[in-house]
Amino acid sequence: MASVIGSWEEIRARLSLEKLPEGKGQLLSESHLLAPLPRPAGAIMCIGKNYEEHVKEVDTWKTAPHITQPSIPTHPIVFTKAPQSATGPGTAIRIPHGHSQAIDYEAELAVIIGRPGRGIKPEDAMDHVFGYTILNDVTARDVQKRHQQWFLGKSCDTFCPMGPWIVLASEINGQDLHIRCWINGELRQNSRTSQLIFPIPTLIATISAGITLQPGDIIATGTPAGVGSGFDPPRHLTEGDSVRIQIENVGELINRVE
Repeated sequence: MASVIGSWEEIRARLSLEKLPEGKGQLLSESHLLAPLPRPAGAIMCIGKNYEEHVKEVDTWKTAPHITQPSIPTHPIVFTKAPQSATGPGTAIRIPHGHSQAIDYEAELAVIIGRPGRGIKPEDAMDHVFGYTILNDVTARDVQKRHQQWFLGKSCDTFCPMGPWIVLASEINGQDLHIRCWINGELRQNSRTSQLIFPIPTLIATISAGITLQPGDIIATGTPAGVGSGFDPPRHLTEGDSVRIQIENVGELINRVE
């Protein structure tokens, strides 16, 4: 998929719906969708504490003390998830029994890089965006706390549901989209990407300052308030739960917990 993204303009010029034979194709309802990038080529880059209301709830539950700034960060907090954590819409989020008992959800808009670049200026950053998808940054909070860093707690198998597809950046404004998350039909997260502390151009500029971004790279932009650990007592995911994330003009990502 990364090669398709990198060559998209050339491929797009050759595409024509008018050339499709009549009657050919398959109904979406009869299809099983994979993650848009089933096995990302590199680590999935994520941003912590990027909505002000989420910063406030994190600073009250202290899941992982001493590893984040105690207030609104002055620079983006960047961490990664292992590429093998990726899974698609309709698949199960599997609880790693014996390893974690505090599984949390985090609804996020994910940016898909389309053009390579290093040292990208904020004013040029959106030219490097191919499109957007939905990402659930599932997290084992107890593992996150135990190891005092984020990689292991966020990289378990199935801990990165993505989908249902990629919407081209030319079709929507990713910097102002309504983002919501329901657990078993209960609305838990409700915000807009315009509320990001560090907007998409800043994130791209920050990461690319020392790292060459490649087509197919994924940047998860952060989650709004309302995660399970933000409740008192915490309301973490359990077997049988349904997680539904909706982002305006992108679609819905639905996964069950097993």
